Amino acid sequence: MTNQHRTIPGEAGKDEHSPPTPASLSRRTVLQLAGGVASLAALPDAEAQSLPSARTDITAVEPVRLIVNGVSRELEIDPRQSLLDVLRETLDLTGTKKGCNQGACGACTVLVNGRRVVSCLTLASMYDGAKIETIEGLEKNGALHPLQEAFIEHEGLQCGFCTPGQIMSGLGCIAEGHASSPEDIRFWMSGNICRCGAYPGIVAAVADAAGRS
Repeated sequence: MTNQHRTIPGEAGKDEHSPPTPASLSRRTVLQLAGGVASLAALPDAEAQSLPSARTDITAVEPVRLIVNGVSRELEIDPRQSLLDVLRETLDLTGTKKGCNQGACGACTVLVNGRRVVSCLTLASMYDGAKIETIEGLEKNGALHPLQEAFIEHEGLQCGFCTPGQIMSGLGCIAEGHASSPEDIRFWMSGNICRCGAYPGIVAAVADAAGRS
């Protein structure tokens, strides 16, 4: 039969769950306890009283007006929200993709007042009144945009995840006058990564669309 209680030499009659006595405390434990008490005592009264209530208001929102694909949207948003999250989660425009969420892959590229931006690094609250264009806004009356058609014709996509960002960046590249040669296109669209490696088709599609415009 095993014993239900263990005894410590010199402490017969006390079980293992008894609170430690001063004699059983190690020097390390005593020093740790003393240090904790001293640090609490060193806090100024005002600071100690403020600790429990040191909270920020995380529910604050602010109004913002975005003109998204030609439609004015009045929103109440958290000022810390990225434009990408507002587009995807608030407006349900999920064509704009969340890739790296660090501004490195270009999958979230949209046009803001005609200029391309990576929306994952852009606070929506910074663009009150701005015109936002996403991949969903390119189709008109059932007809694809010429650049969308060119992507299909030149097979500028494989898995398709990066394609919305590639197309929006391509539109910006053309509008900026940076699509005069394949070399220019490759340079000015180098911020858009295609992990499938469909770059020849992407460059050909942008060059084709630039020639049509």
